[in-house]
Amino acid sequence: MRRMKAYERYATVAVLLLLLVAFRLLYESAEKTATAREPTLTSNRPADTFLWRGEAEIAAKGRGLHALDLKSFVSQYEWNRGDAENIKPLRETSVHGDCSMSKCFDFSRCRGRPFKVYVYPDGAAGAAKKQSVIFKKVLATIRSSRFYTSNPDEACLFVPSMDTIDRDELSKDFDRSPSTKMWTLSHWNGGRNHILFVLFSGTWPNYTEKLGFDTGKAMIAKASIHQSNFRPGFDISIPLFAKDHPIRGGKATSFERRGSLYPVNRQYLVTFKGKRYLSGIGSGVRNDVHHLHNNKDVIMLTTCKHGKNWMNLADKRCKADNELYDRFDYHDLLENSTFCLVPRGRRLGSFRFLESMFAACIPVSMSNGYVLPFNEVIDWNRAAVDVDERRLLELPSILRFIPTQSVVHLRQQVQFLADTYFSSIEKVITTTLEIIRDRVNPHNKRTYHMWNHAPGGLLALPSFSQQLHHFPFYSSLLRVSVNETFTAVIVARTPLKNSASPIIRLIKQLGMTPALGKIIILWAGTTAQPKPRRWPRISQPIEVIPVPGGMKNGMTRFIGDRLILSDAILSLEEDTRLNVDEIMFGFRLWKDFPDRIVGYLARSHKWRGGNWTYSPVLGNEYSMILLNGAFYHKYYNHAFHNFLLPEVKEEVARTPSCADIAFNMMVSYITKHPPVKVAQKHGIRNTLTSSAQLKLPVNGTYLDDPSLPESPRSLVFAQRQRCLRAFVSAFGGMPLSHSQMRFDPLLYRDNVSNSRKRYHQVDRT
Repeated sequence: MRRMKAYERYATVAVLLLLLVAFRLLYESAEKTATAREPTLTSNRPADTFLWRGEAEIAAKGRGLHALDLKSFVSQYEWNRGDAENIKPLRETSVHGDCSMSKCFDFSRCRGRPFKVYVYPDGAAGAAKKQSVIFKKVLATIRSSRFYTSNPDEACLFVPSMDTIDRDELSKDFDRSPSTKMWTLSHWNGGRNHILFVLFSGTWPNYTEKLGFDTGKAMIAKASIHQSNFRPGFDISIPLFAKDHPIRGGKATSFERRGSLYPVNRQYLVTFKGKRYLSGIGSGVRNDVHHLHNNKDVIMLTTCKHGKNWMNLADKRCKADNELYDRFDYHDLLENSTFCLVPRGRRLGSFRFLESMFAACIPVSMSNGYVLPFNEVIDWNRAAVDVDERRLLELPSILRFIPTQSVVHLRQQVQFLADTYFSSIEKVITTTLEIIRDRVNPHNKRTYHMWNHAPGGLLALPSFSQQLHHFPFYSSLLRVSVNETFTAVIVARTPLKNSASPIIRLIKQLGMTPALGKIIILWAGTTAQPKPRRWPRISQPIEVIPVPGGMKNGMTRFIGDRLILSDAILSLEEDTRLNVDEIMFGFRLWKDFPDRIVGYLARSHKWRGGNWTYSPVLGNEYSMILLNGAFYHKYYNHAFHNFLLPEVKEEVARTPSCADIAFNMMVSYITKHPPVKVAQKHGIRNTLTSSAQLKLPVNGTYLDDPSLPESPRSLVFAQRQRCLRAFVSAFGGMPLSHSQMRFDPLLYRDNVSNSRKRYHQVDRT
């Protein structure tokens, strides 16, 4: 009997265990089914990101980072489902309507023509009587860009002059114009091919993203946009910038101010100084950051002093928080922090995002659902850290796990992105328009590497090529070399009298150069071009291109890149005197610096009397290479026609003597490097004389000399002086940089046998 009872107990236990296992399997199956049906919270970025979502997995491929196995305080089931209070599940339709490029954009307006943008006149229907400061800057930027057209029939994209920047009803810049005015625009067409710029939307207490009017089928370039309202491939997320953001040029980055990105690990690991919302939307993270503060390498400062009724809402922490808040300077914290916490405010975006980037402080975005600026083209995995709001207490541990090498890479990319796409309103708007242009012309769009590697998508023009190795500045990245020939482009004006003409001697020297591929002569003389038999007979082809009207148009020198098969161009004047060794040494040096101008005769610029001045005096420093003897990549000819602002090209067309100044400025603007000078060659004719022969201006006026206005050289100097200052204004700053480096051949001027010198003819002056 006892044995029977024991067996019954064992059987009962076994049955219970089986039932528990069965219930467990059923529960897991139901859990998987529920999870599959729920909208999964994922980022709109590629799967190989290291944005610390989920299990904080870091993509290691190509970035030197290792996966981190960080435990979360949130269960996996809760993580997949999402917290209804903190993170809203993705909506099926944006508040701005269901649109895509294929549904809401008329491509027929853009095919077979240049990409142009039309801005409605300020007096058109829908235009605000009083426009905000930022909106005026946006319209001014578009109207001065190379995309602008005053003819709506030529336009692919339209920008209404109705001020949509601030859609907060409590703001003084809020435009209360009804949406009916927008729909009466002459080319509105339901909003197709239109774009609206918005920085602020919604108001207290919910700060929704509704704009207060029917946007139709218009694209929206908006800051602080949530992924549930973002239409990928149609809308564009732009950064939130302040009213005083420069319209051109740009804010100086930390690297430009310090001259270095080091030390890698700064005084503080991560810092935050900002408002603490005591209630309402955006108060979650800011109310809890004080838990991270250790008064050592993690500094978290908040204040309750904002708003009219803050004292009525103050809690017991406010007094201590306010006292600690005043002990630290905001900008000092940014400059001395390795990472900067950027939590959401009332809206998803924050001015702090750009401010941290300009301080070379790696932004740590903690704003669930926030679509980072220009996420369509910028790989933020290489420049920012994105942490879920629910993992706030894990933040110091997450950041300490990032290797030092990765911190360096992140900071370098932060500086590159800040300078390239965010340092001015012009760059923000131009990036927006270039993204749309790439959508319109998908067969001729920029690649991932063009957008995310220096010099950036705005300076690597896909109209030149989509192959990276065709550009001069990607050779080090790809470890490829340029081709072994160059094309000589000679500007000729003087009729050929005999075989002793300077251009004849120059062509003979070029013909003996083994690296020469072709000679192109731009005939700008007043007489008919010489017959082919008058030119010297060399093994390389000679092509003569007549220039109607001479060289009165300074743009003529920069011929189309399709006429040039080689990568290198040697720009020459007809009276330039160079021998074979000088040419070959210059070309050999250019192959080591294919992204720069390499030449023989240098000029400089100086800050004098509160303004920039052109200096023809030869000294220890230089910043420009004259184009009467210079090697450069053919891409810069293409960029000169397709990148420069219209006002710069118009000035060069009017004043040919300013062409080399604009060209040097453009190349330095693209590369951020000075040109390269080779051994001084006194045989090259100076465009300007020395300072002893040239009367320099004093206080903006010339010395009292009646003969000066008639002097061609003085006139050239005056033109260059004026152009230099005009170009600085157009570029938004001085792009030129000085150098004291000069390259000479080995054993240059040494008292040894010429047989030991590879370029012994360079010694002859």
